[in-house]
Amino acid sequence: MRFMLPFLGKTKKGYLDEGIRDYADRLSHFAQVETPVLKEKAAGKTPDDKIKLLEAEQLLGKIDQCKQGIVIALDPYGKMVDSEGLATLLGRWQDRGVDTAAFLIGGHLGLHQSVLTRADHVLSLSKMTFTHEMTRMLLLEQLYRACTIQAGHKYHK
Repeated sequence: MRFMLPFLGKTKKGYLDEGIRDYADRLSHFAQVETPVLKEKAAGKTPDDKIKLLEAEQLLGKIDQCKQGIVIALDPYGKMVDSEGLATLLGRWQDRGVDTAAFLIGGHLGLHQSVLTRADHVLSLSKMTFTHEMTRMLLLEQLYRACTIQAGHKYHK
């Protein structure tokens, strides 16, 4: 399976960038990992809804390449699953022949409704709010953890 996580903007915090690279590298032992960086829209005089729409167009344009894929949006109001539940979901998708799982994280304003509507699944990492940069690292760690659960490795314990 291939994981695609398009990022809106570069990760500015060095410690988060290091963590993202670390977990992407670990995860690459189980699956192909792609983290293309898209241009984040700067806040300014542009209305928030317009920024979210422009970012949505970029995200959706990137995942249009995933013909046999599944799209998962991360949103605070999405379904919460634990690590074992995520491992189960990944296993189900693999059994169905899904070749790519595209995980979409919004920018600093969150995701536009069009992304949530397009998504096959909407998941939440927590009821708490995280920056979109922190969410990148947390998601990669959870994907890595789910893959180690599937493989029966001790990391999860």
